[in-house]
Amino acid sequence: MSRHEAVHRLVMSADIKGSGRLGHQAKIRSRTGMYEVFDAAFHAVGVAGGDQLHLEDRGDGVLAALAPEVPPSALVGLWLEEVHQGLREHNAGLTEPLRLRIAMHGGPVSDDGRGLVGRAVDLACRLCDSEPAKAILAADDDIDLVLVVSDLLYHSVVAEGGRFVEPEHYLPCTVRAKETDEVAWFHVPRRTRPPLPETGRVPAPRPTGVDAERGPGRTHADAAARCGQPGETGEPWSTKYRINVNGNNQIVDGAEVHGPIIGVRVSPDNDNDSGQAEGDGPR
Repeated sequence: MSRHEAVHRLVMSADIKGSGRLGHQAKIRSRTGMYEVFDAAFHAVGVAGGDQLHLEDRGDGVLAALAPEVPPSALVGLWLEEVHQGLREHNAGLTEPLRLRIAMHGGPVSDDGRGLVGRAVDLACRLCDSEPAKAILAADDDIDLVLVVSDLLYHSVVAEGGRFVEPEHYLPCTVRAKETDEVAWFHVPRRTRPPLPETGRVPAPRPTGVDAERGPGRTHADAAARCGQPGETGEPWSTKYRINVNGNNQIVDGAEVHGPIIGVRVSPDNDNDSGQAEGDGPR
């Protein structure tokens, strides 16, 4: 990727839980273990570094971006399985196990010569550092790994399934931090559901039709209830989205779409002067 050129890439942010409380030698062991686990996992999916992988050290974690030709399904599938198994092997018999939060999102990313730049980077880092992700690890000491994926990545990649991919074992939760107010999807390997905190609300009924295919808990109220944040009780996720039309590049709910959008109709209450339209697809 040439400097400053924005290329759509899968971005991964990872962080070691509780590294600030570790002593010097324990920090070194954790970092060494993290890199060994990640190196083996990338090797398992055929990613050997070079132009395929941009990797930045973040002290108690890493930030990575994969080349466009690396299929995201490999990262949420075999790569994640290899990380899970690697952590099991590394942590066997340890009193201070290595525990990781990992977040993924895809979008335009640039390399300015000093590191990665882009909204995709910002969101991946915010999801990795989110309170729901931290709460999952805090809820159960036997959990060594939690994965968070953006709503866009869940619906475009995870929901399609595949080898080692378990879309039905993810749960949505609203993440609010700084400029971020996003629905993300949380997953713990080998668990049917991650232990997201509950508020005691009765979950909204499972939707029917298109929304039913998305699996359990697909309303804002239900997602918020599962992670202890206020939601709009009883109001399901809308099946409409807002589109800013700018020639061949559209922005759909913050996600960049290249090329024309098919099947767009003008909202009846839209005066057609704002350059906005409504689509009939799910979010």
